[in-house]
Amino acid sequence: MKILCIGRNYIDHAKELNNPVPEKPVFFLKPDTALLRRNRPFYYPEFSEDVHYECELVVKIIKLGKNIQKKFAHTYYNEIGIGIDFTARDLQSNSKKKGLPWEIAKAFDGSAPLSMEFIDKKEFKDVNNIGFHLNKNGETVQEGSSADMIFDIDDLIVYLSKFFTLKTGDLIFTGTPAGVGPVKIGDKLEAFIGDRLMLKCNIK
Repeated sequence: MKILCIGRNYIDHAKELNNPVPEKPVFFLKPDTALLRRNRPFYYPEFSEDVHYECELVVKIIKLGKNIQKKFAHTYYNEIGIGIDFTARDLQSNSKKKGLPWEIAKAFDGSAPLSMEFIDKKEFKDVNNIGFHLNKNGETVQEGSSADMIFDIDDLIVYLSKFFTLKTGDLIFTGTPAGVGPVKIGDKLEAFIGDRLMLKCNIK
């Protein structure tokens, strides 16, 4: 099982981090040990002093595919979930300065909390207009919609399948909107799709 993560897929988020808006999807991978399931707490790692939340819609692949055509991309998933891409921003900034990979900042254990349930895409009027938001300590800190993605879900499936064979159970974290920020021990995060609470994560 692979966790494929898309970076800079919302214009406002790219701008808030002073990153250029990409012409093609930017992606990186997390290992399966990054997954944090069943609303388990996130333990602040000793190697970072600046961990940020990034709330994202998540797509689960349901069948094997390679070099997928756009007209068939929608048949490779049938559910939408939500997750958090925890990022050690201090380590990421250092990696960027040195031109090094991001895995040290993105792929560590527990860095990918995932919703317990996924929602059948048939429940949405339009998968390209799904609203979601993240609350920290009861206040909304991120709010986005799949309508604001630079590359929509089908585009991502097509592009990723050029480089990777997509397998059943693979997850695509589709990118985060503006509003990312730091967490500290004691914070409580709640992620919603529409008004449905999908994920809780306490920082310990």
